[in-house]
Amino acid sequence: MINIASWIRNTFEISHVGHNAIRSMEGIRGFAVFLVFLVHYVTLIEPWLLTSSTTHEIAKNIHTIGNTGVDLFFVLSGYLIYGMLIKKPTEFKKYLYRRIQRIYPTFTVVFIIYLALSFAFPSESKIPFGWKSGFVFVMQNYLLMPGLFDITPIITVAWSLSYEFFYYLLIPLLITTLKLRSWPRRYRILLFLSASLILFSYFYNHNGPIRLLMFVAGIVLYETVERGYLKQVPPIGLLSLILAIASFGLSSYYPINISFKYLLLYTLFFIFCLECFCTSGFTNNLFTLPYLRWLGNMSYSYYLIHGLSLKAIFMVSAKLLPPHQDSELIFWIGLLPIFLITLLPSAALFCWIEKPFSLQRRHK
Repeated sequence: MINIASWIRNTFEISHVGHNAIRSMEGIRGFAVFLVFLVHYVTLIEPWLLTSSTTHEIAKNIHTIGNTGVDLFFVLSGYLIYGMLIKKPTEFKKYLYRRIQRIYPTFTVVFIIYLALSFAFPSESKIPFGWKSGFVFVMQNYLLMPGLFDITPIITVAWSLSYEFFYYLLIPLLITTLKLRSWPRRYRILLFLSASLILFSYFYNHNGPIRLLMFVAGIVLYETVERGYLKQVPPIGLLSLILAIASFGLSSYYPINISFKYLLLYTLFFIFCLECFCTSGFTNNLFTLPYLRWLGNMSYSYYLIHGLSLKAIFMVSAKLLPPHQDSELIFWIGLLPIFLITLLPSAALFCWIEKPFSLQRRHK
C-alpha cells in the first residue's frame, strides 16, 4: 500500500535544477495563496453573515488583508525573474518561450473550464452577447489583458497575470537598454530605489498601476541579498509581515493615501523576505515547514482554480443550508474544511497539467 505521506512529499517537493532554491520562498508562496483564498471565502460566505455582527466585521477585515497575498506574489516574482536575467544574458526568444510555457498550459485548461461553464450556466457568464463582441472579449482575456486594461476578467484572479506578463516583457528590455549587468550593484540598487520614490510620489496624486512597484521591491531585495550588505538581519521579519497585513486592515478605518499604503507594504514585505532569505531563525523555520512549502509549490494551480471550487461549494451549500444571515458559526466551522476541499482540484491540476507541462525542466 502506498504511503500517503511519502506520495505527497514526492509529488509536491520540487528539486530545482540550475540554481539553489530558497525553501522559505516556497513557504511564503503557500502563505500568500492562503491569503488569496481568504478573500474569496469571505466574499462567498457573506450572505450567511449578519451585517451588524462581530463576525461580519472580522470577515471584512480578513477580506481586506487577504488582498496583500497578490502583492507578496509580485515581490517574489520581481526577485526571481530579475535575478535570473541579471546573472547572465539570455536570448529573449528562449526567455519568452519559457515564460509562456510557465503561464499558459495551466491557464489554458482553467480558461477552457470557465468558458464551458459560461455556456452551461448563462446567468453566471461574463461573456457579452453577440459573437463578435464575445469573441473579442474572450481573446482579450486569453491574451491576459484584464488588469492593466479596464476589461472584466473571466477568471477573477487572472487580472494579476497581466501585471506579471507586463513585468516579464519590461525587465529584460530595461536590463538590455541600460546595460545594467555592467553597473556596480550599489548603482543598480540606487537606480531602483530612486525610481521607486519617484513613482510613489507620482501615484500620490495620480491613479495608475501602483502595485507594479511591488515587483521593484523584489528587485531591490535580490540585489540586497546577493550583495550581502546585511550579514545579520535583525529578527523582525515576522513582525514586519504582521504589520504589513495589519496596516491594510486598519486602512479600512483610517483611510490613507494609496501611495503611502503601498510604500509601507513595499518596505515591510522587503524586511520580511530579507530575514527569511538571509537567516535560519524562527521566521525562516516557520516558512520552510513542509506542508506550507508544498502548498507554495502548487500555488499557481491553486490560485487559478480555487475560486471555481469555492463557487461550487457555496452553490451546493446554498441548497442544503439557504443563507439566513444568522448562521455566523458556519464562517468559523467551514473555514478549514472548505480550504481542504479546495486543495483537491488544485492538486489534480498541478499533478496532471502544471507539473508535467510547465515544471518538467525545473525538477529532477
